[in-house]
Amino acid sequence: MIQTRKNPPSHSKRRILLLTPPFTQLNTPYPATAYLTGFLRSEGYPVFQADLAIETILTLFSRSGLARLFQAIRSTEGLHPAVLRSLLLQERYLDTIDPVVRFLQGDQPSLATQIGRRRFLPEGPRFNALEEDQWAFGSLGTTDRAKHLASLYLDDLADLIQGTVAPHFGLSRYAERLATSATSFDAIRRMLQSPPGLIDQMLEEALLPHLEAHRPDLVGITIPFPGNLYGALRAAAAIRKWNPRVKIALGGGYVNTELRDLAEPRLFDDIDYVTLDAGERPLLCLLDLLDHRRPPERLCRTFLRIEGEVRFFNGAAEGDIPFEKIGTPTYDGLPLRRYISLVEMLNPMHRLWSDGRWNKLTVAHGCYWRKCSFCDIGLDYIRRYEPAPAILLADRIDDLLEETGESGFHFVDEAAPPSRLADLALELLDRGRSISWWGNIRFEEAFSADLCRLLSASGCIAVTGGMEVASDRLLALMEKGITVAQVARVAHAFTQAGILVHAYLMYGFPTETAQETVESLERVRQLFAAGVIQSAFWHRFTATRHSPVGLRPDAYGITIAGPAAGPFANNDLVHLDPAGCDPAPFGPGLAKAIYNYMHGVELETDVRSWFDFPAPKPKVPPDFIAQALAAVLSSREDLDRRLVWLGGAPLMRPIRTKKGAEQVSLILPGWEEDAEIRLDPSVAGWCRDLLDQSRPRGRKRAPFVRLLEAGERYPASASRPFPRFLQSRAWQTLRSAGLLLI
Repeated sequence: MIQTRKNPPSHSKRRILLLTPPFTQLNTPYPATAYLTGFLRSEGYPVFQADLAIETILTLFSRSGLARLFQAIRSTEGLHPAVLRSLLLQERYLDTIDPVVRFLQGDQPSLATQIGRRRFLPEGPRFNALEEDQWAFGSLGTTDRAKHLASLYLDDLADLIQGTVAPHFGLSRYAERLATSATSFDAIRRMLQSPPGLIDQMLEEALLPHLEAHRPDLVGITIPFPGNLYGALRAAAAIRKWNPRVKIALGGGYVNTELRDLAEPRLFDDIDYVTLDAGERPLLCLLDLLDHRRPPERLCRTFLRIEGEVRFFNGAAEGDIPFEKIGTPTYDGLPLRRYISLVEMLNPMHRLWSDGRWNKLTVAHGCYWRKCSFCDIGLDYIRRYEPAPAILLADRIDDLLEETGESGFHFVDEAAPPSRLADLALELLDRGRSISWWGNIRFEEAFSADLCRLLSASGCIAVTGGMEVASDRLLALMEKGITVAQVARVAHAFTQAGILVHAYLMYGFPTETAQETVESLERVRQLFAAGVIQSAFWHRFTATRHSPVGLRPDAYGITIAGPAAGPFANNDLVHLDPAGCDPAPFGPGLAKAIYNYMHGVELETDVRSWFDFPAPKPKVPPDFIAQALAAVLSSREDLDRRLVWLGGAPLMRPIRTKKGAEQVSLILPGWEEDAEIRLDPSVAGWCRDLLDQSRPRGRKRAPFVRLLEAGERYPASASRPFPRFLQSRAWQTLRSAGLLLI
C-alpha cells in the first residue's frame, strides 16, 4: 500500500475547490479532480472537490425539480402534442421520479419488479423502441429489464427538457454545439449574458453550498469536453458574483486541444487563468503566485489577461510532476452512492460506459505508440509517455478499494501497453485481488491468447480499441501499425478468454472512397458474425490542427478549407478531399448497421441495404475474417517467455500401466473440470514443481521461471527429451489447463 505522508508540509493556508461542471457520465465521477485532489493534498494543501454534473442532475430529477420543470413548461406557448401529453402525466412523473432515481442508485432494488410490470412508469416516445428490443428481454434479469425501462423514462424526460425549456440540454453534455469548433467567443458570450435558465439556476444551487462550506481562495474547473464549457463558465460567473476576490482557473481536455492559441480577452471577465496540459505543475505555480512567491513570468503553461491583453507564460524552471509521483486519486468529497446507473442500450459491452461505478485509473501517461496520423501526437497528453510500475499501480488499486469500497476499475489510457498490463495482472493475482477492470488497448499481436487468458484471470472483463478503418490501405496511411486480419486474431484471442471487445471505427478518412467505406462495413459485419467483437461505434473523421493530417495535409491528398484561426477555440478543420468520397451520406447507414449488429440482428444482410442510395458492391471475400482467424500464429514455444500457472495445486497419484510400468497421474484442477496427464515419475515431479513455481500467488516478487530454465531443469532420465515433450499431448493438456507463456 502507498503510505500517505503523515505530516505533509503546509505550503499555504489557501483553500482550493476543484469542480467538474455539467454534464459528464451519470454513473461515475470524471477522474480529473480526483487525481488533482489526491496530489495537492499530498503536497499539504487543503483541497476539496465537487461534481456539479451529478448534483445538478439530481436537483433536476427530483420531485421538486420536476415540479419546477412542469411549471416552466406551462408558461411556454405552442406546445407539441407529446409535451401536452407529458403535462397530463405530470402527477405520475412527480410520484415516480424519486423512487426511480433511488433504484438507479442501487438503493431500492425491490422496485425492479414493479417497474418491470409496465404499470408503474409513465411511458413516452422513447418506449416505442421497446418492440425492437423484445428479443433481449427473455435473457434479461428482472433488475436489468427494470434498469432499461427506467433509463428510457429518464431519456423521455431529457427529451422533454430539450424540446421546451433548455434546447442545449443533454444527459451527458450541455450546450455542446456552442463550444464545438468555436473560433469565435460571440455565441457563447451571448448565451452567458442571457438570464439563467432552469438548468443554470439548478447548477448555481448545487454550487453555492460548496462555496459556503469551503470558502475557497482558488477554484479550479476542469473542462474535459465541449459539452462542459458552458456549464464551467456559468459556474465561474456564479463564483464571481458570490465573491469577486476568489481566483478561478480553467483546465482539462477541451482546453488542452482547443484553446492552445487563446487570444480572447472576454473569456477572462469571469475567470483568471487558463492552464494547459497536465495540471499538477501549473496549479503549484499558481499557488506560489497567489502567495507572492513567484512572478507571472515564472508560471507554467498559463494564460492570463494583463491590461486587456491575453498573455501566455511558461517560464517555470520546474518540470512536470513524473507520473509515478502524482499519487493516488481520491474520491473523498464526491457523492459516490448517489451516481445513477443507466442501461440505455442492451448490448452487454456498450452498457459499461453508463452502468456501474468505476474507479478511473491510468496505467501510463501518454501513448506508447504515438504514430497515428489522425491523433494529436504532438500534444503532451499523447507525446509524454511515462508508465508506472505494476507494484505502484496495484498499490493505487488497493488504496481506491479501501476508500471507495468499489471493486470496478476503468483504465482510461490512450492505449494501455501489453507488457505493463501483463505485469499488473501478475501483481493483482499475486495479491489475490478480486476486481473487475476494463480499458483501452491497441489491437497488436502482443496480445496473444495466453496474455488474454492472464488478463481475464486478473479481472479483465472488456477492452476497447481503435480499429478505425477496416481497410489495410487506409490503416497504413494512418500509421496504425495493424492490419484487419491482425485485429480479427487479437479480438478473437480476447473473446476466447471471455473478454468483451469494442471497436472504435472511423469513416471519411482522407482519400477513402465509397468502395472502401462499403468494404469496411462488410469486414466489420464479418467480425460481428464471427463473434470476435461485440460492440462498435462509427464516427466521422475530422482533421485537427495538432495531428499529422492537419499539420501536413498535402501528404494525405487533402487541402484545408478553414476555418480561419480565431481568438477562441482552434482545433477542428474543414478539409477538401478530391480523391475521396463525400462521407456524409454514409453516416446514417453505418450507424444503423452497427446498432443492429450489436444486437445480433441482420448479420447476414447485404451491407448495401443499410444505405438509402446506390452503394458499390463490396469485393471482399465472404470468408475474409474466417481466413484471417484460420491463419493462426506459429505454435513454436518462445523459450524466453515466463511460465504462469493459473490452475490449482496438482494432485499426484501413482499408477501402473497395463504393461506394469510405473507412472504418475497428475490431476490438474480447473474452473469447470479437471484435466489429467500421465507421466514418468521423474517428469511428474518436475512438472509438479514447475507448476508450483509458476503460480502467481504469494510470490514475494520472486521471478517467474522461463521456459528455457524449465528445459534446463528437465530430468535427464526422462524417456523423451525436452523438445519432444513440448510437442506431446501431455504438454498441450498442461497448456490448455492453464499453463501460460507470458
